[in-house]
Amino acid sequence: MEDGKKILFWNALPGEIVTEYNITKQKSHYCEAIATSVINQSDKRITPKDDCFLSTSPWQIIDWDYENDLKTDLIVEIFREHGIIIDKPNNFSDNQEYFYRNKMEYALYWDQQTSKIQLAFRHRGSHKKLPIFKSSIERPEIFAAAQNIIDELNQKHEEARRYQTLLLRSNQKGEVSGGLYENHQPHPKFKNLSDEILGYHYSYSPNGFFQINLPVYELALKEIKKIIKTDEVLDLYAGVGTIGLSIARDRKLTLVEVDKFAFEELNKNVINIIHAENIERVSSWHEQKAPPVKTGGRLGSRSELINTVLSRSEEALDYIKQNQTVILDPPRSGCDDKLIEKLNTIKPTTIIYLSCNPSTQARDVKKLLDNYKIKDIKTFNFFPRTPHIENLVILNKSC
Repeated sequence: MEDGKKILFWNALPGEIVTEYNITKQKSHYCEAIATSVINQSDKRITPKDDCFLSTSPWQIIDWDYENDLKTDLIVEIFREHGIIIDKPNNFSDNQEYFYRNKMEYALYWDQQTSKIQLAFRHRGSHKKLPIFKSSIERPEIFAAAQNIIDELNQKHEEARRYQTLLLRSNQKGEVSGGLYENHQPHPKFKNLSDEILGYHYSYSPNGFFQINLPVYELALKEIKKIIKTDEVLDLYAGVGTIGLSIARDRKLTLVEVDKFAFEELNKNVINIIHAENIERVSSWHEQKAPPVKTGGRLGSRSELINTVLSRSEEALDYIKQNQTVILDPPRSGCDDKLIEKLNTIKPTTIIYLSCNPSTQARDVKKLLDNYKIKDIKTFNFFPRTPHIENLVILNKSC
């Protein structure tokens, strides 16, 4: 731009020349824009499957092999920007380019001409609604269920303005749960779903946190499981427990989660383990430093504990120990400085850091490199046809 700002383009590929564009977001040092006219088109450009691709999956315009290559290049670049030089990581995918999302949220659009409701997404960079007639990123069962709900609303002559959004989720069996959020009404409770991850059973709420792409998530868990050598594992930001309980239930395991609804599901999943595997002892700390509440059972052939802790991970620092593997799977904002400082002080044996935001991940890793060395980095394409990346960093104590 004339003022020297960098423009980040949607609907444009490296090497293409953008001749016309619409700015969608202004920041102090850059802006975002949608390219509306492009010349010298890249040979990596393909025709998108959906008219709504810019709203849901803007990388539908990219050749599949090129997408996977770009994502590993982005990891190298992001870490370089934080002063960390790495080799290009391996990229893992199950090659399911479309129909992989197990959760989708739709807007409701009111068609003035037909006086009917239509499914919609938001235009990128705008609150304006884009009516849709097909979508290829979510599982087909979800779109079919969404359309059935819209048909029922139209049969009742409902109006779109009554509703905030439509949220639906599907498990791997194709069972769908979720529903409509009404304006100015409490959020509804939906029927729980269940899935198997690495052969283990988990239940979860459709409107709670659960992984979007389970087959690729399982690939990541298999890689993580290979790394764990310590007898004790601390799983921070544990959610409903799918990482720790899938790969470390045969070890002394502590899981920390702050969201009370996710924590409730976490404890249900632990109880399922008790019934399924006859675990000897399980503890639950509902507040940090509170006395444990024990139930019966047996953890394999060992008498160690599974502990669940309702706490912010940044406030559960006393659970960090030296001879331990610490699993980090934080929100996009990354880890709090207090947690990083504690890790640098205690120096647990191994840190496993899984992140959906490689930029904050690289920032945090940089702060650990005085005491740790990077053993491995692996990239997982959890979100095909989007620029989002899930990145795994393995850190071993250097001294």
